[in-house]
Amino acid sequence: MGFGDSQQQQAVVTAQDTSSPAALTLDRVTRRFAGQLAVDALSLEINAGELLALVGASGSGKTTTLRMVAGYEAPDAGAIRLDGRDITSLPPEKRGFGMVFQHYALFPHLSVQDNVAFGLEARGVGTSERRKRALQALDNVGLGPKAARQVQALSGGEQQRVAMARAMVIQPRVLLLDEPLSNLDPTLREEMRTELRATLQRAAVTALFVTHDQEDAFAIADRVALLQDGRLLQHGTPEQLYDRPASRAVAEFIGRAALVPADDRGTHARITLGGVSQDAAVTRVGGEAMLPNALAVLRPEALDITQDDSGWPGRVTARRFAGAVMAYSVDVGGVSLEILTSSRSGAVGDAVRVMLQRDPVALVSA
Repeated sequence: MGFGDSQQQQAVVTAQDTSSPAALTLDRVTRRFAGQLAVDALSLEINAGELLALVGASGSGKTTTLRMVAGYEAPDAGAIRLDGRDITSLPPEKRGFGMVFQHYALFPHLSVQDNVAFGLEARGVGTSERRKRALQALDNVGLGPKAARQVQALSGGEQQRVAMARAMVIQPRVLLLDEPLSNLDPTLREEMRTELRATLQRAAVTALFVTHDQEDAFAIADRVALLQDGRLLQHGTPEQLYDRPASRAVAEFIGRAALVPADDRGTHARITLGGVSQDAAVTRVGGEAMLPNALAVLRPEALDITQDDSGWPGRVTARRFAGAVMAYSVDVGGVSLEILTSSRSGAVGDAVRVMLQRDPVALVSA
């Protein structure tokens, strides 16, 4: 979702130049539309120089949150602070933030260099200095040789880098990114994830970006915050959300997994499928309390196909080549298990056994 053309032009204008990143705090920020909660008492701390991704499905509140941080929406309650200073009521142009928009918001009548220099011109920076700084920003994203070109002559990935350079040239205290990779084809998107993270780390800027694509978030962010219906479900490193989901909702949204009933026995769980039981060490969030109605989170890479009788009995329902591994779907007593394995011994229709190859497994409440 875009922010509107006039707001996009405003977004490159900020109140002050500084190269020092800032800590950003959201303190019980709440926003309602027509009486409905879009963001529900959201509290988050983003450390100086940290990259945090807001992830969620459409309608989760992530874009509304970004708009409030940018200053385009006023929260109904709560506060937004920058290095401890309350900026909740500051207009966008006074916040010292840079923006990278989903559709980049580049000016087609300006050259690449002039697009990047636009924010500096609006701040009163002289012609010679702003062109020098714009060229340096383009060099930082590998586009210095294309400074004189028109933006229409660039590829989608190059336009994304121009948008990054324009946002960074003003030396923002915080950089906000709205679905920055959504317009790229899959191959270029994967390449740009690496480039975007490297650029942000090199700049040591505090960054908050929204995406519905968890692969983007995992590849770029230091931490990920998962929103659902305006509420924060869990935040932490990508590994924490994947390996230690705090709830069933997190486990179902993050990655692929089969959630199957398990007998929680404290240090381990017994998982019985197709009349066969396997034990696994467990990990859980929120202490060591045992769950009376536990579900084990079985990730595809933690399972393997075997002929060992100690495995769960099942039948291959689908098989797909996935490069270094094969992706199988196996029906085990009415439960569909997704499996990623180097084994290529099972064909569709074959009776196989499924072994839990890696633990601990996460347990969540049903």
